[in-house]
Amino acid sequence: MTWPTALPASRVPDPRDAPGLRWGVIGTGWIAERFVSALQRLTTQEVVAVGSRTLGSAQTFAERFEIARAHGSYEDLVADPEVDVVYVATPHNRHRPHAGLALEAGKHVLVEKPITLNATEAQELADLASARSLFCAEALWPLFTPKFDVIRQVLDAGVLGEISTVIGSYGTWFDADHRIQRHDLAGGPLLDLGTYPLSLTGWVLGAPDEVVARGTEAPSGVNGQVSALLGYASGARGIVHTSILASTPVLLVIAGSEATLTIPDGFSLPGPFSVLRTDGERLDYTEPLIEYDGLAYQAADVARRITAGELETPYRPLRESVATMALIDEIRRQIGQVWDEER
Repeated sequence: MTWPTALPASRVPDPRDAPGLRWGVIGTGWIAERFVSALQRLTTQEVVAVGSRTLGSAQTFAERFEIARAHGSYEDLVADPEVDVVYVATPHNRHRPHAGLALEAGKHVLVEKPITLNATEAQELADLASARSLFCAEALWPLFTPKFDVIRQVLDAGVLGEISTVIGSYGTWFDADHRIQRHDLAGGPLLDLGTYPLSLTGWVLGAPDEVVARGTEAPSGVNGQVSALLGYASGARGIVHTSILASTPVLLVIAGSEATLTIPDGFSLPGPFSVLRTDGERLDYTEPLIEYDGLAYQAADVARRITAGELETPYRPLRESVATMALIDEIRRQIGQVWDEER
């Protein structure tokens, strides 16, 4: 591999260039707010309806974002004939039922990460979408951004050489009143924060041949932190840590025989990364720090795929979502984490 003189340019099109679809949003929480804001600011997508458990909550959200229709139930939202595609932004343990509700109603679906609670539910969604010939994807939004497209090109070109190690850390302290501390909402770091480093390690190295995981309980009774060592037949290793007990670096490192790629604190957000060759030569990537406005890229990609008649996106195929959930299932088995819905 010849060392490049510069990093490649992103191939991700401007989100404004994607065909406009009519979106309905299930849920009115923090991530729904940021998703709708990004679409309205940076795309031609139109959010035409929002659904919540109560009409009042939906109306408040609709008024804030100037959305035409508010529905007081999720059933009414997915039945709205003006909606082309549904974004599911409810708590983790409601992703499977609400995405399934949309698919059963004949709507294309983008499901907030994690796609479901476990691999069985993820496969059920994949099978349902296939049977209905509808688009379905997990909203693992970093993989849709310009930064990760540049990283994708670096990996595909073999710039790093033979990859031996991927290290992913994502820890954020949360107080006792936060919903991530609630067992009835599938709380703890694994599904919320850990989905990122586990998914991206799989993106680079694939499914591991061996998993060793250890966890620590939080005072609230949910899992507080997890460390996992992922082993591969090639000799490569993945090291992943996620925590709600303390704020650790939000860091991703991909290390190979020729160079090491490091995404510093905040790896899931738009921002910089570097590639350092073993002899010390360095390449740097920078981009605007637009934070959650980067959610616009995944919505634009979904609109392009649906308009083209595609049922999945190559940026996050459903088989990879299922594989990530299978890995999380194994980690949970080792640390004794069972969701309420599985009991």
